[in-house]
Amino acid sequence: MNIVPATHEAIEQAGEALRAGQLVVIPTETVYGLAADATNAEAVRAVFTAKQRPADNPLIVHIADWGQLGDVAAKIPPVALELMEHFWPGPLTVVLPKLKWIPEEVTAGLDSVAVRMPTHPVAREVIRAAGRPLAAPSANRFMQLSPTRADHVDPNIGDFAAMVLDGGPCEVGLESTVVDFSGDRPKLLRPGVISRQSMELVMGSELDTAVSDEPKKGPGMYRRHYAPRTPVRLVSKLGPEDVGIVLGNATGPGQISLGDDADAYSAHLYETLYDLDRKGVAEILVEIPPQTPEWEAVQDRLRKASHSGPED
Repeated sequence: MNIVPATHEAIEQAGEALRAGQLVVIPTETVYGLAADATNAEAVRAVFTAKQRPADNPLIVHIADWGQLGDVAAKIPPVALELMEHFWPGPLTVVLPKLKWIPEEVTAGLDSVAVRMPTHPVAREVIRAAGRPLAAPSANRFMQLSPTRADHVDPNIGDFAAMVLDGGPCEVGLESTVVDFSGDRPKLLRPGVISRQSMELVMGSELDTAVSDEPKKGPGMYRRHYAPRTPVRLVSKLGPEDVGIVLGNATGPGQISLGDDADAYSAHLYETLYDLDRKGVAEILVEIPPQTPEWEAVQDRLRKASHSGPED
């Protein structure tokens, strides 16, 4: 796995590699992504191969600026534009009617496309260097833990890429919020650090919620996802001998406290699970977070990480 600092020269090399149909791991403010030229169907298929990702799971198309949005979306509802203007660039993905030229591999054959404008400067510079939008799902094997540091990228993924650009730890640490605007009413497909409450305040209306048996118009809609190799179990309280993540003060040597602030907890959740995953314990225990709106994204990720039942 070729990890290189995200210098100007490396970013230019990444752009050349992407134009040539190769894959590149890039940092974003959410998690590290496995990027491919979104206009190149063969390159996009290589992403699915590397991740062992099912073909019915659409990818997010990343753009560098507003000018590229018109190259991706066929229609932008006014309420979607209002939300995008408020939260872009940032960890918000919107699902919109797509232009016909977008490869069906990107969109899982749907007539909609998931798109976002990241705030991480390296991600946007790579998109500009490539000169085209990039399809960039998280740089992990399907259902496994998303990396938030360059050295946390699974070598099985990194070996598929021309390079892994090291842009430092991801500031947000959880995958983006995904909202579907391709239907009659806006619908929250995946919660993120941009909360339902803050979006509804901007929109002046409520968001519907996706149900598990409907078509997957965005990523992260499987019941099991974002999971370390070690089984995760949610509990009300950890004992002194337990290993895992606590909300308050740690009472034992195998415990890590991520505090009681939802954003700070989110930023360090995946790297903490990564570290605990490599301790060789039988299971990772996690104290159940508060059942309040600001913790919705954390609740979603922990629920999926701990799910061990049959998949959809």
